Amino acid sequence: MSMTYAEMSSAEVPAYGGLVDAIGGIATAVLAIVALTGYAPGTIGAIATVIFGAALLIQGGTVLSEYAHVVFPAEAASPPVEKFAGGGLSALFMVGIAGIVLGILALLGIATAALTAIAVIAFGSALVMSSNSVRQLYALQAATKKAASSHLASEFVAGEMASGSSSVQVVVGVAAIVMGILAVAGTNSATLTLVALLVLGLTVILTGSTLTGLVFGLMRPTRTTTPTRTAT
Repeated sequence: MSMTYAEMSSAEVPAYGGLVDAIGGIATAVLAIVALTGYAPGTIGAIATVIFGAALLIQGGTVLSEYAHVVFPAEAASPPVEKFAGGGLSALFMVGIAGIVLGILALLGIATAALTAIAVIAFGSALVMSSNSVRQLYALQAATKKAASSHLASEFVAGEMASGSSSVQVVVGVAAIVMGILAVAGTNSATLTLVALLVLGLTVILTGSTLTGLVFGLMRPTRTTTPTRTAT
């Protein structure tokens, strides 16, 4: 019974992490839209920066948790550790923490426009660096999963979701970097920063939804040995 509970917990943590990540993206996008209407753009933009930094932290933890589940399954004899690339994930963690700090400082009124613009540049860089994380996760799941003909459709959908998420992250990350640099240079600083936060938030919604889809049965390896172990 305890083994069954542990397996359920290992599946739920990354799944709900992807869901919370998507909610963070929604909150960031909504706040950016509100700020773009002219209502306290500096304060709301700083709050959105803090929330997006937290969303990146959650995304990094979610992907890392699912990597751990796939690379180190309970019955694995030799996990494919060489396929794991942690550089992008470490960037998510570091930039997430930095974004939270910059957002808090901006909330305190310390160079609000400049700090939020710098945070946007960091966020865009993190998305570019981690763009292959979900695609690599899909590849690991596909390699370790015991393929069956009944799952071919779900595998195709999961692959398209992972590939599309990766491509969107690169494009949006580069766009956010460009807008952030222009904002730091003083060209429509507040507007460009808020637009960048809006686009970044929408991108995290896509990424979080993709992670949730990968975990909730699309590509996560099925375990047929659980009833036997529980009975024993």
